[in-house]
Amino acid sequence: MKIAVIGSGGLGGFYGFKLVRAGHDVTFVARGAHLEAMRTSGLHIENESGVVESLSSVKVTDDILSLKQPDLILIAVKMWDLEAIASQIKKITGPDTAILSLQNGVIKDIHLKRAFGESAVMGGVAYVATSIGRPGVIKQVGPLQRIRVGEYGGRSTRRSRELVNAFASTGVDALLVDDIERVLWEKYAFLVGLSSMTCLTHLTIGPVREHENSRALLQTIFNEVVALGRARGVSLPEDYARQCMQLADDVDYSMTSSMYHDLEKGNRLELPWLSGGVVSLARENSISVPANTFVTQVLAPYVDGRKPV
Repeated sequence: MKIAVIGSGGLGGFYGFKLVRAGHDVTFVARGAHLEAMRTSGLHIENESGVVESLSSVKVTDDILSLKQPDLILIAVKMWDLEAIASQIKKITGPDTAILSLQNGVIKDIHLKRAFGESAVMGGVAYVATSIGRPGVIKQVGPLQRIRVGEYGGRSTRRSRELVNAFASTGVDALLVDDIERVLWEKYAFLVGLSSMTCLTHLTIGPVREHENSRALLQTIFNEVVALGRARGVSLPEDYARQCMQLADDVDYSMTSSMYHDLEKGNRLELPWLSGGVVSLARENSISVPANTFVTQVLAPYVDGRKPV
């Protein structure tokens, strides 16, 4: 497949690297020092032990419009860039181009379906702890590298099977799933709770789950997201909010969230698409979500980032 990776940071760089390794024709879209490093010395993945996987040469550009009719466009930019990126992508897609977003949440595919039509959009959920360690190098923390891909409506297609096989051939835990919407909402429910509470408290998940009051708020956030998903026809189990809390108890004490790291650095936040997304979708369904509304209101001053004092 001819593949364009839009956003070559921790997520896009990692999974794009794997697709190159699987033998596909991949072009990365990057910018700044990361772009220049990829042009001159390729792309590398470095784990906590210092072990490095390397591609000495990769195709990379900063011009999306130079990519003509790829078979697959993999989107891994921050959510606030999605609308602008989608308008550019429209100029390079062909009639059979597939769109796969690995961004956080469920709002992403709602936007993409409106822009490109239901049949063009594949659903995807990625799990990996990565970031740009330095220009040209993706830093991976921990061994987890998992991806779930599926067509909306449970269709079986050659493109989805080929993509899953490509990831699996490089050691990624990759599965083709029948109900990708449910898988997306499963991750969304947990992520909304994790990001909300770590940002509100400026703490890791450990202290949050240990204190009865913060634990109660976390559970309420989970409850609201799961109830919303079920109201929208997503086949989440009735007890999935309880399962989310069990997962919160099982993860490492020091776990935080990408939104927590953005908050601590003074960067923009994906809040409008996480807790804020819950609020907007709940409004469509006339459902009350007071806990997520509270989170959205309290963190609102940080959404556009903040300058150092």
